[in-house]
Amino acid sequence: MTARSPGDSSRAAAKDRTAAADRGAQVLVFPERSLTDTDDATLVRILLNGDSRAPYVVWKRFAPMVFGMLKRAFGPDHTVDDLAQEVFLVLFDRVEGLREPRALRAFLVAIVAHTIRREIRRKTTYRWLHLGGVPDAPANGVDLDAREAVRRLYRILDRLGRDERTAFTLRYFEGMDVEDVAAAMGLSLTTAKRRLAHACLRVTAHAQRDAGLVEYLAQMNLEAPQ
Repeated sequence: MTARSPGDSSRAAAKDRTAAADRGAQVLVFPERSLTDTDDATLVRILLNGDSRAPYVVWKRFAPMVFGMLKRAFGPDHTVDDLAQEVFLVLFDRVEGLREPRALRAFLVAIVAHTIRREIRRKTTYRWLHLGGVPDAPANGVDLDAREAVRRLYRILDRLGRDERTAFTLRYFEGMDVEDVAAAMGLSLTTAKRRLAHACLRVTAHAQRDAGLVEYLAQMNLEAPQ
C-alpha cells in the first residue's frame, strides 16, 4: 500500500470541501417573507428541495380549500380534521410524481376527490354493518329551515354511490366544470357525465317527496350534463 503524502491529503480535503460547497449551492434559500409569496410552481420546487418551511406554507395556502371541500362533501355534522391531514400527507408523499409543478392546486383537488370517494365507501360499509342514521345537528343560531333543508339533502346524498356523490359534490358544491370533475376523479368525460346524470336523477327523485327541499334544490340549478 502506498502512503499518501501530506500534500495528497490536503488536495483530497480541498476536493471534498469543493464538492460539499457545490452541493450546498444547489440548495435554494428564500427569505422568510418571500416564501409565502411564491407561486405554486416555485413552492413545489422549494418543497422538493427540502426546505423545512415549505410544508407549513403549503398547508397555510391550501388548507381552507381542502377543509371547505371536505365539509361540503359530508355536511356540517361530519368531522373532517383527520381527513384533511390525510390529504396533505398524501400530497407530501406523492409530490415528487407531480410532472407539472404549476398544477399543484389541481393535483391537490384530485387527492381530495380520491379521499372523498374512499370515505364514502367507508361510511357506506359502516352503515351496512351498524345500520346507523344521521344525527340531528344543533341549530346554533342558524336559520332552522335552511339547516334542516341541508340536513335532508345530505340524507339523500348518503344514498348515492361514491362516484355519484363525489361527482355531485365537485360539480354543484365546488362549481367545477364537468371536464374538471372528470379530471379530478380520473374518469373519462363520458363517464363523468353519466355519474352526474345519475346523481341528479336520484337526488331529484328523492327530493320530490319534500316540498321544502324541492325549493332549496331549485336554487342549485340541477341539470344533467349533455
